[in-house]
Amino acid sequence: MILVAGGTGTLGKLLVRALTASGEAVRVLTRDAGRADALRGAGVEAIVGDVRNPTTATEASGGCTTVISAVHGFTSGHGISPATIDRDANITLIRAAVGNQVEQLVLVSVHGAAATHPMSLHRMKYAAEQAVIGSGLSWTIIRPTPFLETWVDLIGARLHDRGKALVFGGGNNPVNFVSAQDVANVIKQAVHDHSLRNRILEVTGPDNLTFNQIAGRLIAATGAPAKTSHIPLGALRAMSLLARPVAPAFARQAQAAVIMNTSDMAVHDDSTLPHRTTIGQLLRERDSRPAA
Repeated sequence: MILVAGGTGTLGKLLVRALTASGEAVRVLTRDAGRADALRGAGVEAIVGDVRNPTTATEASGGCTTVISAVHGFTSGHGISPATIDRDANITLIRAAVGNQVEQLVLVSVHGAAATHPMSLHRMKYAAEQAVIGSGLSWTIIRPTPFLETWVDLIGARLHDRGKALVFGGGNNPVNFVSAQDVANVIKQAVHDHSLRNRILEVTGPDNLTFNQIAGRLIAATGAPAKTSHIPLGALRAMSLLARPVAPAFARQAQAAVIMNTSDMAVHDDSTLPHRTTIGQLLRERDSRPAA
């Protein structure tokens, strides 16, 4: 049995699909009862509960050989944050896995995780990494760059109804993006490949793209007249501070956009993955999907 905590998010859904398609027994821990029902309807075991609760984490990981943590608190609201989820909830899950004598824990971290990183997500992921490394479990740490799907959705959210691609800041700084599908494939491999245990895997994508390049390709893909709209960098800096008391998740996203405009986010070693999804492939796949 493989437990996927965070199995209903962008990465988690793809991972659960990949594991079940290959015949694995999968259990998902989620806070969303509706998504749990949908999983059960698809033949996947699902437990509704909060990974921060030690009793829930123990119940969910009981009888499992592998625990995969794909949880994050970056985009959630009040009471949920990188500190409570990416650090504390992961530590709770790690302790439960140790108590249940789980064989392996796969932790989804983030590229650039470090104790001194300016973003709380990266600092909290690093703390969780240290906890799993010192736990006595066999472990694999996955460090992906930003998900291409997330930023394609954010930048292209208003293309169809308003004819605008939204760019955060100047949008000229190259950033490495990876497809969540490629990350799911690496995790699936790590579950069975013992040579990947007790290793940190930096999972990068094939493209160093600017926000403006993503916007341009999205506009071209629509085939309709559209333009690019920018949120100035100064406004993003202000929002990252002023929104903290009332909209902490939005403040974190604004801060991330500032860093992605002003820091070296490119990756120059492209040897991490043998098969990787480019933005062109992603757009073709999206266009070929039947309408919901």
